[in-house]
Amino acid sequence: MNKWNTMLVGTLLLALSSSCGESEVEEPEIALQAVTVENLHAPGDLVDRNTGDIIETRPFRYFSLEDNRIVDSEQGDWDIGFKGTTIIVNSGSSGPGGAQAAVVTGTFDEITSVPSAADFKSDGEDGMAIPTGSGSGWYNYNFTTHVISPIPGRIVLVRTTKGNYAKLEILSYYQDNPPLAEVDPRTTPSPYYTFRFLLQPNGSLDF
Repeated sequence: MNKWNTMLVGTLLLALSSSCGESEVEEPEIALQAVTVENLHAPGDLVDRNTGDIIETRPFRYFSLEDNRIVDSEQGDWDIGFKGTTIIVNSGSSGPGGAQAAVVTGTFDEITSVPSAADFKSDGEDGMAIPTGSGSGWYNYNFTTHVISPIPGRIVLVRTTKGNYAKLEILSYYQDNPPLAEVDPRTTPSPYYTFRFLLQPNGSLDF
C-alpha cells in the first residue's frame, strides 16, 4: 500500500471514529412523578374531654419520602411523622436525622423549584418546622363545624434526611378524602391523611 492509500485509509478511520462519537445519544431525563399516599392513619393522643388530661399517649407514624413507605421505628430512616394534626420532621427535638421543612405559599404545580426565601427549620424549643395550630401551618379548624381542612395554597417543602428536596401537599384529614361538605366530625373517621408529594432524588432544587 503506497503512502497515498495509507493516508486515505487513515482519514476514513478518523472520520468514522468522529462520526461514531457524534452519534452517541444521551439518556433522556425521566420526568418526575408526584405520588399520592392515601389514608395514613395517625391518631392523636387520647384526651379526657372534661379535664383536658392525656389519658393515652400515642406514637407518631413515621414516613420516608425517599422510600415512599411507613417506617416502623423512630430510629429508622424517616423524614416526616404524623400524629393528630401535628407533623414533625426527623431532626432537632423530634428525631435523630437531618430532615428540615419549610411552609410556603403557592400551588403544588406552580412550585417548580425551591424558593430562595424558603426558611428550612428543624423542630425545637422555639417551635416546629411545620407550625401547629389552626391557620399557622397546613390546616384550618372551623370552631363552628369542628372540621379540619387543609389551607389552599399551603405547600410543605422538605429537605430529607438524605439531603434531597420534596414538595408536599396535604389533601385531606379524613378517611377516603371525602368532600368537606360531607364531613361530619362525629362520624367521619379521622385522622386519615391523604397527601401527595414529589421528590427530586438527585439533590437538585428543581422539581
